[in-house]
Amino acid sequence: MDAEAQRLIDELALTAHPEGGFFREIFRSTAQVVDRLGRRRSALTVIYFLLSAEAHSTWHRLASDETWHFACGSPLQLELISERGEHEIFRLASGGPWEATIPAGSAFAARVADGGGYSLVSCCVAPGFEFADFTLLDSKMLIDAFPRHAAAIRRYARPPLE
Repeated sequence: MDAEAQRLIDELALTAHPEGGFFREIFRSTAQVVDRLGRRRSALTVIYFLLSAEAHSTWHRLASDETWHFACGSPLQLELISERGEHEIFRLASGGPWEATIPAGSAFAARVADGGGYSLVSCCVAPGFEFADFTLLDSKMLIDAFPRHAAAIRRYARPPLE
């Protein structure tokens, strides 16, 4: 792993995330809202999230909107497949754009672009993140649902698909 990535993991006290990468929650609003499914949630949560070139964020889905804000490191490639099957690619980097928002219910994944180093971002989730609202997605099932995006889905599959 990149030495600067390891330094940031240690300095920011990040731990492994189930989707891949490292994270730490840094803010959880005490204000409560009712989400689109009728559940009470914090109005907002914020995390630090770091991906190294050796890992990627595999396909997953949240019940809330999530905005990714680039902080430092190598460019980050973020891909989503909307509930309607539209595929989008975002490249976040120091030269901009600096942020991208993933609508609730979209399948999405991320990796360090250009094959090296690390990417550090902050992620804001509203209504706030709860692991009960987080779903790791089966890549084979995603390909069955969205066959025209099979190449993109394979890029982030865990374990890798042939």
